[in-house]
Amino acid sequence: MQRRNATCAVVGAGDYIGAEIAKKFAAEGFTVFAGRRNGEKLEPLVKEVEAAGGAIFGRSLDARKEEEVISFLNDADKHAPLEVCIFNVGANVNFPILETTDRVFRKVWEMACWGGFLTGREAARLMVPRGGGHIFFTGATASLRGGSGFAAFASAKFGLRGVAQAMARELGPKNIHVAHLIIDSGVDTAWVRERREQMWGKEALDNPDLLMPPASVADAYWQLYRQPKSAWTFEMEIRPFGEKW
Repeated sequence: MQRRNATCAVVGAGDYIGAEIAKKFAAEGFTVFAGRRNGEKLEPLVKEVEAAGGAIFGRSLDARKEEEVISFLNDADKHAPLEVCIFNVGANVNFPILETTDRVFRKVWEMACWGGFLTGREAARLMVPRGGGHIFFTGATASLRGGSGFAAFASAKFGLRGVAQAMARELGPKNIHVAHLIIDSGVDTAWVRERREQMWGKEALDNPDLLMPPASVADAYWQLYRQPKSAWTFEMEIRPFGEKW
């Protein structure tokens, strides 16, 4: 592995998608700064990446708190220039509208939209003076349409998409690649499998190819990173072959 003089920050380095993104970019020679709430949960990921010869730092991070986002990204940039920043905070909840409290709605918006704004702004603050960089945001089906029971989540993801689109138009001419990745699928996690089984029975899990492997999401981000500037994608949609859309 050839080590790069560059860092990749993953904001929202959870057990599935975020972890796979961290492993992919570490395997490609980046020093990865992985941030999530309850940072001690990153210990298995850190050990796995280091055992494979990669470089990674795991940190506790609440993406809703401005001072924590600033400190996290500044620390990454001090280690080596911040070249890639990926915002991957989830916040997927399902509540009927009459059961959606103001606290739930506000918290989901803070996690999925406000946190994305803070992360994107602070990454741009570091990248613009150097004249280059990559800022990517994880979206969902809810980024494009609001489903029953997903008022909070969809509003946050709609907002995040708007932030990403505005940033792409503003920062593209400054050589900053801003992209929004829409995952139009259930991701293969323990929670999703349990939920599908509860809703549709065990047969819903018979075909594993109908769930999105987290590693496939990481590969999609790597493809976005590798794009030449003459053919940058702003929005990429990925879904399994059998997903209805």
